Order: sequence, then C-alpha cells, then structure tokens
Amino acid sequence: MTQTQPPQETSAPQETSAPRENPPPPPQTSPESPASPGPSTGRLVGVDLARALAVFGMYVVHIGPPLSATTGVASWVRYMADGHSSVLFATLAGFSLMLIAGRREPRTGLAGRQARARIAIRAVILLALGTVMAMEYGGVIILGFYGVYFLLALPLVRLSARALAITAAAFALVTPQLAFVLTSALTPSLQQSINAYDPLRHLSEVGVLDLLLTGFYPALTWMSFVIAGMALGRLDLSSGTVRKRLAALGATLTAAAYGMSLLLAGRGALRSLAEDGPSSGGSGSMPRGSGSMPADAGSFPDMPASSLLSAGPHSGTTFDIIGSVGIAILVIVGATVLMDRLPLLRRLANPVIAVGTMSLTAYVGHFLAQTALSTPAGTSTQQSWLPLIMYVLGAIVFAAIWSRFFRRGPLEHLLNAATKPAKHIR
Repeated sequence: MTQTQPPQETSAPQETSAPRENPPPPPQTSPESPASPGPSTGRLVGVDLARALAVFGMYVVHIGPPLSATTGVASWVRYMADGHSSVLFATLAGFSLMLIAGRREPRTGLAGRQARARIAIRAVILLALGTVMAMEYGGVIILGFYGVYFLLALPLVRLSARALAITAAAFALVTPQLAFVLTSALTPSLQQSINAYDPLRHLSEVGVLDLLLTGFYPALTWMSFVIAGMALGRLDLSSGTVRKRLAALGATLTAAAYGMSLLLAGRGALRSLAEDGPSSGGSGSMPRGSGSMPADAGSFPDMPASSLLSAGPHSGTTFDIIGSVGIAILVIVGATVLMDRLPLLRRLANPVIAVGTMSLTAYVGHFLAQTALSTPAGTSTQQSWLPLIMYVLGAIVFAAIWSRFFRRGPLEHLLNAATKPAKHIR
C-alpha cells in the first residue's frame, strides 16, 4: 500500500496483499505446484511469514504515528515500513504468480493456458476490487495496481529464473529514467485530457494513467519488483547454496544502491517522503494525483534530474528499486531460514504465519476496520502506537482462529472460486 501509503504503500496490499494461489489449511502444509520437485514446507511457510511482515508493515504506515513523531527504534521501524513493506508485498506477488504458473518449471500446454487464464481472472478481479476501494480510500489502495501487474506479467510466466532476473534488472535500470522523461512531458492540461476519457478515473482517484505512470505504485517502475519476485519463485529456496547466494545478492544490492545514492546525492539521499508532510499511507489521506515522486504529475517538469540519484522510499529511482529489491530478498531468505532452522520459533510464529496465508483478507480488512472503528490514520494527528498494536493483534487472532476451520481466508476463498471457470479453457 508506503506505502503507503496500499502494494501487494501499501501496498498496498494481494497481496496485497498479494493473494495466494494455494494457502495451506495449517501453515505447515503449504502445497506446491505439481511441476516442482518435493518442496520444503519450511520454504513456503517462510514465504507466508514474509507476507505477514509485509502486511504488518503496511499497517505501520497506515495506522502508526508519522515518522516525524517517532524517535529511536520506533523511527527505524517506521522508516523501514515506509515503502519497503509495499515493495515486499509486490515482490511476493510475483512469487505467488509462480505458484499458479508452475514453480520450478512453467506449466505448458493445456495446464499452461489454464494457469494464464487463472492469472488473468485474478487480475481483473483485483483491478475491480481496487477501483471500488479507491472510491473510498483514494490512491493508497494497491490492489488495482496488482491487477495491472498481473496482466503485464502474463507474457513472462514461462521465462527461466535467469531470464526473469535479467528482465528485472533491465527494468530497474531503464524505467525510472523513462518515467522521469514521460512525467516531465506530462503537462496538467495533457493529464486532464487523458483523464477525461478514462472511465476508471471517473469512478475513483486511480485511473489508467495513475496505474501505469503517475500513481503511488506505477506499473512502469514497480514491475521490477514483481519480476524479481517471479525470478525468486523459480529458484529452489530449500537449497542452502541458493539461500547463501541470495543472501549475498540481497546484501550487495542493498549496500551498493544506498551507498552509491548517498555518495552521489548526499545525506538527504535516503530521506523518506513521510518527512515531507502527511503520511504516505493513512487511510483516505492520499492526495489526488500523487505519484511515485514527491510531487503531483503536473509539477514534474520542475524537478531536477538530480532527483534520480536519490533512494528514499517511493522515490521510484533506480537506486530505490535496487536497494528495495535487496531488502525484500533478505527478508524472504531470512524468514525462510528461520522457519527451517528453528522449529520452536516456527511453532510460536504459527498465528503470524496464518496472517500471511490470508494477506488479501488482512489487507482489505484493516481498511474496513479503520472505517468502522473511526481509527485515526497515520497522520500528524495520530501519535500513539496503541491502535497499530491492536490491529496487528486483531489480525493475528482472527487468522489463527479462521485457519483452524478453513483452508483459505474469506477473500482468498472467493478469489479462488472465481478462477475456477479457467478449468474450462481448452
């Protein structure tokens, strides 16, 4: 959502939060694609844990105090949640696509066509749900963006891990500069002309232009995260060698991206946009026309090219993308290792893992609860951490109880049922 602001930031969230293809009855028995060889249950449980952390990160941004009202460890938590939680969400959305399309080996033939149909149906549903929610909560909702990501990812679902990694790297290197050029040429009058013919824009604050270029999670730059997650989905995360290489890669990407940004742009390079005013993710606090850069699209022509050297959350630059992907990799690998190596911790974490198996429900639910309970958003008026703690505990308790009786979360069940017509594809 920074996001969110939901991002699958907050993102947003499939998955927000990213919806999962096969959530387990108990978290210990996550199923895998039939095409993949004997999966480690700890691997997928680790992914569920990472997804739960992404959900809670979006809660921090949407409900917790703003960065300016925090100090010490609280500031670090708030800063890391801003932007990085929605990025983790988007990366895990890419991973989830591989659960549908075939993990280690892509499904082909009839199975492949049906898998792509299921992805397309999910995309349309998420776009519709995101549009409906954006009518109430504004551009902070990441679900509509997820729908676009899924559609754009369809041509890539049969690529190998190497090809996907190269594609993600190319997107990270090229799309931020392309986005800067396009938004610089996007005058207010041109934007208004495009929006005038956009049916989605008439329904909510998020139109086609926002989904692709000027929204808080624009597909042009955010596809880097989704494709990176798809590449991770093609790897054997149960392999110690793969984990070590991924951990080294994640650390290298993080250090190199943020280090270079600090070197080139100075001390303010990593500054969070949350420091510039209202929270980037409070429910209903997203201003119309917010983009990945800290300005309305109409003011982009006035932004210096030097802004491309920054790496703060939601800056949408190459350094931001590379560094955020590095952090996402470290979280996913770290969660996977912890769940495999520490059985006691895994048992204790089962209620949290349950949240990860129903992340779409947890994401949508916290917005509905904010409205029903009139919970203050994470703006300058919200100074207490208590509402956030209560929401996190509420999500954990609900998920733990629900998972004892049902295989999928409420919205996950409906989403899965909606994709069943894909089996009629021939």
